[in-house]
Amino acid sequence: MDPAREECLAGYRRALRELNSWLASATPSDLQRKSNGTRWTNEELLFHMVFGYMIVRSLLPLVRVMSRLPRSWGRGFAAGLNAATGPFDVVNYWGSVAAAMVYDRRRMGRKLEKTIAALARRLERETPDSLARSMPFPTRWDPFFVADMTLADTYAYATQHFDFHAKQLSLRSLEP
Repeated sequence: MDPAREECLAGYRRALRELNSWLASATPSDLQRKSNGTRWTNEELLFHMVFGYMIVRSLLPLVRVMSRLPRSWGRGFAAGLNAATGPFDVVNYWGSVAAAMVYDRRRMGRKLEKTIAALARRLERETPDSLARSMPFPTRWDPFFVADMTLADTYAYATQHFDFHAKQLSLRSLEP
């Protein structure tokens, strides 16, 4: 297996271990405490971190389709999404608030485990050519979305997103 693919899979495994560690050690009051620098509680933010992996599963087919269309279509699509950043931010916030009620501390670890397993299976089947397919992304939606992202970038995005938000948790630090 190539080093970039193995690095991505190692990031997935690490994120799952970290999430399970936080969930196992956090008290209910820890989870209801506000996170640092977001409006979410720790539990809502943990779900949002899991959601980053869930959204990658939806982005993969989109990248596959959009990479086959004329680049101007992809740029127009990304520009339209960038124009809708305000409504996206509202849905992104409230969606995580609501979803954390369903995928709470008892269910989100299992959800991440299943999601990562599905992503890992797909990643292992990708060819170098498929991983190189790319499309324009809405750069205003996320600090890790860049103007043009490959399928490999999209797989790696979930862990970048997870690690960024992990720094905003107001939970006890994990043991090294």
